[in-house]
Amino acid sequence: MDKIERNDAGTDGVIEGRNAVLEALRAGTALDKVYLQKGETDKTLGHIASKARAAGAVVVEADRRKLDAMSQTHAHQGVIALAAARAYASVEDILQAAADKGEPPLLVVCDELSDPHNLGAVIRTAECAGAHGVIIPKRRSAGLTAVVAKTSAGAVAHVPVARVPNLPALLKDLKKQGLWVFGADAGGSTPLYEADLKGPAAIVVGSEGSGMSRLVAETCDFLISIPMRGKLNSLNASAAAAILLYEAVRQRLG
Repeated sequence: MDKIERNDAGTDGVIEGRNAVLEALRAGTALDKVYLQKGETDKTLGHIASKARAAGAVVVEADRRKLDAMSQTHAHQGVIALAAARAYASVEDILQAAADKGEPPLLVVCDELSDPHNLGAVIRTAECAGAHGVIIPKRRSAGLTAVVAKTSAGAVAHVPVARVPNLPALLKDLKKQGLWVFGADAGGSTPLYEADLKGPAAIVVGSEGSGMSRLVAETCDFLISIPMRGKLNSLNASAAAAILLYEAVRQRLG
């Protein structure tokens, strides 16, 4: 028997134990990620994995030491789930939201942004700038966790976030639908204030350490450089997103 027998998560979104995670799945609780103990192959964990994947959650294996460190109950039984702060939207939902408002789509695409504080800050800025949605990859990215929700200052309740398996494929599809893709890149050949952000646009920001991946950068229509007047040559990912978003806002207001 699990220590936690419920279908909701604690304040930090952690759900522990087999029955608790299964009950959360049965109740339709939006799960961001499910950690399963590496090497465990029994039917119950297999059932949890298949139901979680079917519900759109990311399922990853973790060694027991990691699960023990995450556990608050010390009775995780080889499975810990992180509840999503809200259900993920689809990319189609985001584009339809722009169409319903009669506005050219303005999207933010985060390429492997692993710091939840950065992702939360991006979502907060996206909401303030009137962006229609944020898109993240399923792997190697922070998700809609409680930390992200808190950092976003409530913006996750207002900005739809979609999660996709392949960002280059997504960007190619957006381009087919008429969006221009602008990547923030320190070495970009298009200066920020020469970029035309008035039309349908997807703004791509890369990870905290290495920026955009090669395939994502190659898929962008324009690589935009932000003027750097100081001694450092790069900005925090959420700051770069804010600068590009508000240049888009300025142009659209004009």
